[in-house]
Amino acid sequence: MLFCLLLKEAYQIAILAKGTFFPDEALTRYFEYYDPINKVSLNGKTRIIIMELVKAAQVIEKSAAEMSGAEAWAAFFEYLTDRKKSEKITEIVNHEGGIAMAANALFNITDDEREYARLTSELKYELDHQSDMYHAKRQGRLEAGLEYARKMKADNMPVSQISKYTGLSEQQIQGI
Repeated sequence: MLFCLLLKEAYQIAILAKGTFFPDEALTRYFEYYDPINKVSLNGKTRIIIMELVKAAQVIEKSAAEMSGAEAWAAFFEYLTDRKKSEKITEIVNHEGGIAMAANALFNITDDEREYARLTSELKYELDHQSDMYHAKRQGRLEAGLEYARKMKADNMPVSQISKYTGLSEQQIQGI
């Protein structure tokens, strides 16, 4: 277990902004890594924290001092732009140093940074779309090749010739 002593704490935080994933009212979930085959735990050094923001309504009326850290972050993320909750957000920001730093960074984002983020998001969308189209075309060609191979195989053409004309491997052809 020496490796666990050397391992620095690390967290992966998933913030679900729309809808719920778990059917109960729990706002946050904490998962720890465990290897069931070798029965090895990382002793909580690495965790996945899942926060469902739509469940923050259950904590927003608490005072900031009564909120856990996770509850404060959830309330901050869920109600940051809600003008009716601006006093509560201010209370949370004044009470939690980490949230105050996040709010300061958020409110000081320049127009250039916003535009860069928008363009980056647009580019990512375009690349994802192109990738989807490429894979769809490739899948279509594969399906067409399989269809031709089936017909050629039904006409008793040699597998080597079917492979030559369709571009499919002999194993793929034998599998149909």
